[in-house]
Amino acid sequence: MSTMDLQNQLFRIADPFVKALDLELVDIVCQGKGAGTVVLITLDKEGGIGIKECEGFHKSFVHALDLAELIPHAYRLEVSSPGLDRPLTRLKDYQRVVGKLLRVKVHEPNGGKGSCVGRLTTVSEEGVLLAVERAKGSFQEIALSWNQIAGAQQEIEF
Repeated sequence: MSTMDLQNQLFRIADPFVKALDLELVDIVCQGKGAGTVVLITLDKEGGIGIKECEGFHKSFVHALDLAELIPHAYRLEVSSPGLDRPLTRLKDYQRVVGKLLRVKVHEPNGGKGSCVGRLTTVSEEGVLLAVERAKGSFQEIALSWNQIAGAQQEIEF
């Protein structure tokens, strides 16, 4: 079974557990081969997820995974939260951090990448608006379409 097929099967098996625990399945990644296989599952929920929720999911999901016999050898299952500085990949991710400071990597016209840091003010189907500080106390709003964005993550503010 290919890694992509395995990940699709894992998503299918995890879905009912995620829904029952009122969680959101952010990602599943399979790494390694043979007995060195690691299944990394990232979960979240509104307001953030704690260790108890990760542990509860792990305890129930690992039994279902063993019963499904998708991985015919030893493996390690890791369940975690995405963290504050996780990459933003979906519209929902951006909507969750409106008002927060983001670092956004952009595709430049010459094929390179640049980046900017600004406060996310608006998210729409077309893209985002960032308030970028140009001089002390002076901000400029920058509009970025989705196809201009190469990647983004929340900047941690203290």
